Amino acid sequence: MQAPKALTPALYYPPELLLQAQGIRVAFFDIDGVLTDGGLYFSESGETLKRFNTLDGQGLKLLQKAGITPVVITGRDSAPLRLRLKALGITHARFGTEDKRPAAEAFLSELNLGWAQAAAIGDDWPDLPVMQRAAFACAPANAHAQAKALAHHITAERGGEGAARAFCDLLLVAGGHYADLLAQVGVNDHRGASA
Repeated sequence: MQAPKALTPALYYPPELLLQAQGIRVAFFDIDGVLTDGGLYFSESGETLKRFNTLDGQGLKLLQKAGITPVVITGRDSAPLRLRLKALGITHARFGTEDKRPAAEAFLSELNLGWAQAAAIGDDWPDLPVMQRAAFACAPANAHAQAKALAHHITAERGGEGAARAFCDLLLVAGGHYADLLAQVGVNDHRGASA
């Protein structure tokens, strides 16, 4: 029987980008356009439906394992969104707010952290005040031009199609956590729930 192939990190980022993303302890996420494709789907009864990507979910779980707190601040609220965040173990979330800076500052205070330890990913104007203050800001490939102009990094992936995972992976590599987390993956261990 052949021995399993070793798992080695497959990601590369420029050193200057990794330096910008070091020391992060909290990561702020928008939902629409970041963790979803930004589209709004309505059922016949008027319920808003959202599509989430499991790659993004796994990234959020990995951040938590690495000691980086994911925080969601979104202008919308829905039962499916709350259900998704609960399934991912995300306990820090503010729903239904367009004024995201005060919400972010309240979470920073609660976590005894400052902007120098914060990263943010956003795609549109309501996200700009948080992105502007965070030590590291990121935008998905399909973000509005103003979000891209403010970002330290723009992912190759679009919102809802792995952009949040790319952001998480970058933070994990910059923090020195990626290789250790990868080493914990059992090659033949396919147990556990999907993200």
